[in-house]
Amino acid sequence: MEIISFEQQYAEDFRQLNIEWLEHYFWVEPHDEEVLGKPEKYIIEPGGNIFFARENQKILGTVALMKMDEGVFELTKMAVRPDARGKKVGQKLMQHTLNFARNKAWEKLIIYSNRKLENAIHIYKKYGFREIPIGENNPYARGDIKMELPLS
Repeated sequence: MEIISFEQQYAEDFRQLNIEWLEHYFWVEPHDEEVLGKPEKYIIEPGGNIFFARENQKILGTVALMKMDEGVFELTKMAVRPDARGKKVGQKLMQHTLNFARNKAWEKLIIYSNRKLENAIHIYKKYGFREIPIGENNPYARGDIKMELPLS
């Protein structure tokens, strides 16, 4: 398994992986449609990145880093194919993402999630994310938990 950065040829994989889990657990919000439909505009061009776990030319999972402020990025849109779950794809993506962010000397990462996603929250905590007050700028109606990981 290798971790690769965004290329246009994987834009539909990014969209489909995320639509699958959103529809399974929640619903697709207008904010999701915008970001998933135009990842270059909303994630790449402002200074973020999207990573993919790939094995034998097949995309197994994805995660994005979306710029929120100078040195502050949202870790978002993490998704793993249902048939690849249990292979530690999410953990490999997480480790790669944290290494990437630290190498960039970013200040911190933020995650908005939902307590219903117990496996995801377990992984976030395992990597050092801690719950903080959700505040007023939550971009997701489904979000009921906000976490952060200081990087410096």
